[in-house]
Amino acid sequence: MRILMVLTSHDRLGDTGRETGFWLEEFAAPYYVFKDAGAAITLASPKGGQPPLDPKSDEPGSQTKSTRRFKSEEDARAALANTIRLSKVSAGDYDAVFYPGGHGPLWDLAENPDSIRLIEEMFAAGKPVAAVCHAPGVFRHARAADGAPLVRGKSVTGFANSEEEAVGLTQVVPFLVEDSLKENGGVYSKTGDWQSYAVVDGNLITGQNPASSEAGAESLLARLNAHDDAVKLPQPAH
Repeated sequence: MRILMVLTSHDRLGDTGRETGFWLEEFAAPYYVFKDAGAAITLASPKGGQPPLDPKSDEPGSQTKSTRRFKSEEDARAALANTIRLSKVSAGDYDAVFYPGGHGPLWDLAENPDSIRLIEEMFAAGKPVAAVCHAPGVFRHARAADGAPLVRGKSVTGFANSEEEAVGLTQVVPFLVEDSLKENGGVYSKTGDWQSYAVVDGNLITGQNPASSEAGAESLLARLNAHDDAVKLPQPAH
């Protein structure tokens, strides 16, 4: 079971002068869901190397069991510091892909041709594609095999407009995740702000916010396991 996790390389929050990047919980929780299930995990980012961490996700109030575990494990920190360049990634080498959020992906991954190509190739090959919080913004320009927006007609979720408003960044981000999913024909739904909520539509898996990271990762694993079980089913005799 080979899972690729794609993180942002973008570290500036628009013109505010503030730092952004990936959200620690949205990386750490899925990372350990996959690791504890025995998956081989590869980390990638547009620029390679150490992805920028959103400093707010590193504040005491944002810590969880997963983030504390990550900080205590040297091998995990070393893996994160040495992500491979996204341009070097081949979709055929992985069984699934997971995108952690944070505001960074709205600026780079949503527009990155290598990311768009990866998503389209993975999905066309029938492999699970998952994104949580702001990361569903990476589907903004992705297309299905027929040329339609990848999310058209599919049940999806992502960081809600009400959540973006609550953090005061509605006028800062390049686009709103909820609006982008709807504009591309996605059947968007959400739960209460900051509550765990993951949506599965075939091989497309989305989570609403940081609290949804673990549920999104577990949903991806369930899809992989269901596929493995189907492959192992005995073939009918002829």
